[in-house]
Amino acid sequence: MPFSSNREMILLGTGTSHGVPVIGCHCDVCQSSDPRNNRTRTGVAVQTEQGVFLIDTSPELRIQLLRERIDVAHAVIYTHGHADHLFGIDDLRLFGYRIDHPVPLYCEESVERQIRTSFPYAFPESTAELHHGAIPLLELRRIGLEPFEVLGQLIQPIRLIHGRLPVLGYRIGDVAFCTDVSKIPDESWPLLEGLDVLIIDALRDEPHTTHFGIPQALAAAERVKPRRTYLTHVSHHLEYTATNARLPAGVELSYDGLHIPY
Repeated sequence: MPFSSNREMILLGTGTSHGVPVIGCHCDVCQSSDPRNNRTRTGVAVQTEQGVFLIDTSPELRIQLLRERIDVAHAVIYTHGHADHLFGIDDLRLFGYRIDHPVPLYCEESVERQIRTSFPYAFPESTAELHHGAIPLLELRRIGLEPFEVLGQLIQPIRLIHGRLPVLGYRIGDVAFCTDVSKIPDESWPLLEGLDVLIIDALRDEPHTTHFGIPQALAAAERVKPRRTYLTHVSHHLEYTATNARLPAGVELSYDGLHIPY
């Protein structure tokens, strides 16, 4: 993807941790011919005037970037350290050499620990005996709840709760990405005011201990009143067309490859 003046978020993946189709499942959604029911694990690419950064690195990252014709990612920001949001990190290996410096990874301390534990080969004490390209060129950068800048774009972290785990959502311009959330703390609601687009977790209709279902996502959208709401981290319990038909105006399921200006 060439750089452009078009600022947009591209939803690389919109599925739950199992993805859709689910291995071994033969339900109507898993066997659907509608490509919008084929959901890879959740992640986002953000196009800026200075390049592309990612939110999370799903296990299907290589496939997602090829599909969207994204040639390089210049940085990554992480929501949390679960496998479905982290384990595509090795697909960054090419990019540090292409941009001729380490790819910065912006994350909280807990996510940094998970990255170092899960990918120790990426942070060797010495590279003297390794061939060129053997390891990813990565640079961990610690973040908290204060705004920070990536590729000239101001990023506002938003504290969310995922079961018992504190995670981050992000506001970029007037678009907020809030995946893997079961509770929005009181102090985070003001950061969601005045949105044009809210992208929010909605696993299924029924309640879940670590994710919003559709009722909770709709309640959040009703409270902050964005112009449009897209539901993400979607399971195989929700068929695209049938679900959209019963959602209120301004709310719809997202799908892999959806482009959203910000």
